[in-house]
Amino acid sequence: MTDYDVLRVFCAANGGYGNELAVVRDGSVVPEPRERQALAAKLGFGEIVFVDDPERGVIDLYTPDARLPFACHPCVGTAWLLDVPELVTPAGVVGARQDGEFSWIEVRPEWPRPCALRQYAGAAEVDDLTVPPPDAETPGAPPGRVYAWAWEDEAAGRVRARGFPGRGAGADEDEATGAAALLLTARLDRALNITQGAGSQLLTAPQPEGWVEIGGRVGLER
Repeated sequence: MTDYDVLRVFCAANGGYGNELAVVRDGSVVPEPRERQALAAKLGFGEIVFVDDPERGVIDLYTPDARLPFACHPCVGTAWLLDVPELVTPAGVVGARQDGEFSWIEVRPEWPRPCALRQYAGAAEVDDLTVPPPDAETPGAPPGRVYAWAWEDEAAGRVRARGFPGRGAGADEDEATGAAALLLTARLDRALNITQGAGSQLLTAPQPEGWVEIGGRVGLER
């Protein structure tokens, strides 16, 4: 049996909510991409990370269905677990830092897949959504891939959001969508404090030269 850690990323202050993540600290035990894909499908986590060099932060990311060049919450969680200054992903080098209770990464907004960023008039409208909103015309976005958001306190940068990953994603709603939070931050060009799903918390901030920093709490489940 392959050993792996299970983390929860983008938790609330009480340690709840967030997204689960599996991390295989010794990627050499599952060296081939087809073996990694098979293990990802068998375990069934939304994402699984294989660490190929823990000192340099070289990682390989998978969903149950595909290999990924980059994904936000796996990088936030793995950076916390390895406590390294950067991660090396197929998409590029991800800066990383720890700041008290939060783990942060710095990435390019071009790296995640696009989604439709749909603003609502208030947080109550976002809360009342019961099914994924209809698809918007977003090039490259899967049908139904929508990030529904509204200001809770615009002056303070507080946002209420829900993420709908679209058809074929295996779930109607994503509890903590780091990629969409990253895209929203790049569009608004300001720091955000996002409450997503049932209670996950994501913090973001634009950085020089178009980079975006995103952070959250991480906990070790097992």
